[in-house]
Amino acid sequence: MSTSPRPEAWPALPLDAWKDTYATLHMWTQIVGKVRLVQSPWLNHCWHVTLYVTARGLTTSPVPYGDRTFQIDFDFIDHQLTVLSSDGGSGRVALRPMSVAAFYASLMAEMQKLELRVDINLKPNEVADPIRFDRDQTHCSYDGEFANRFWRTLVQADRIFKEFRAGFVGKCSPVHFFWGAPDLAVTRFSGRPAPKHSGGVPNLPDWVTREAYSDEVSSCGYWPGGGPIPYAAFYSYAYPEPPAFAASNVQPREAFYSNDLHEFILPYDVVRQSESPDETLLEFLQTTYEAAADLAKWDRSSLECHGDPKAGL
Repeated sequence: MSTSPRPEAWPALPLDAWKDTYATLHMWTQIVGKVRLVQSPWLNHCWHVTLYVTARGLTTSPVPYGDRTFQIDFDFIDHQLTVLSSDGGSGRVALRPMSVAAFYASLMAEMQKLELRVDINLKPNEVADPIRFDRDQTHCSYDGEFANRFWRTLVQADRIFKEFRAGFVGKCSPVHFFWGAPDLAVTRFSGRPAPKHSGGVPNLPDWVTREAYSDEVSSCGYWPGGGPIPYAAFYSYAYPEPPAFAASNVQPREAFYSNDLHEFILPYDVVRQSESPDETLLEFLQTTYEAAADLAKWDRSSLECHGDPKAGL
C-alpha cells in the first residue's frame, strides 16, 4: 500500500508568487474574525477576536450564540470553510477563486441556514484603502497550493511560539492569529503599565490600539510580509521601546533592526534554510526578549520559569 509523501515542513513562500491570494485570504479571515468579535465577550488586548492554528487550518474556536455555540474553521487541506454548531448543524463553503463579496455572501447564507444571524462591521481594519466586504470584487484570487503552504508555515511558527511561551510564568497572551495585520503572535508582559500609545493604525480606532498597548510588552510574531519587508518574516519588538534596544546584539546574525517598523526582523527563509529551524527561531525569540527585558529592567527572576515542571511527572 503506497502512501503520499509527507509535505515539506518548512515550505518556500515567496510573497510575489501568492500576493493576490494573500490579499484575498486576508479579507476572508477578517470576515470570519469579525463574526467572532461580534459574538464574544470583550477580553483585554482584543484577545477575543483572534483565530487559532489547527491541524488543518485556522479556527475561531467555540463562539457563543444564545444557549448554543458555533465555530468556523478554515481547512487548507480539503480547501473548505466549515460552520459547525453545538446542536449538530453544519455548513460548508468551498474555498476557490471568488471575490470577497461572494465569500461574504456564501458564509452568511450558510450561517442563516443554521439560524446564526450575525451582523458585522463590513469595513476592513488595518488596511490603507479598505473596500466594504459586500462590495469587494477586487480581491478574488485563491491558489490552494499557496494557501496550504501559508498554513504549513503557521503550523511551524505556532508550535515553536508555544515552546517559547512555556518559559514565561508572568502574564502572557495565547499564541494566536490576528487577522488585522495579519500575523501570528505571542506577547509577554512585564506587569507594569505603559505610556499612552499614539495610535494611528490605518482604519483602527485609536482607543483599540491604546487598550491593546496599555501595558509594557515584549512581543514576537510571524507574518507573510509586505511594505518595507517584502518577504515572510519573524519579528520582535518592545513597547515602550527601551533606549538602545535597536543596537542590541541579537541572534542569529542574519537578524536586523528595521527602522521602518521599529522591530527586529528575521527572514523566514533564514529559518527555513538553517540546519535547525527550531533552534534558529528560538534563538531569535529568546535573544530579542532578553534585550527588551534587560534594558527595561523587567523582574525576570519572578517572571520566568525555572526548570521543567514535567521533569517530576
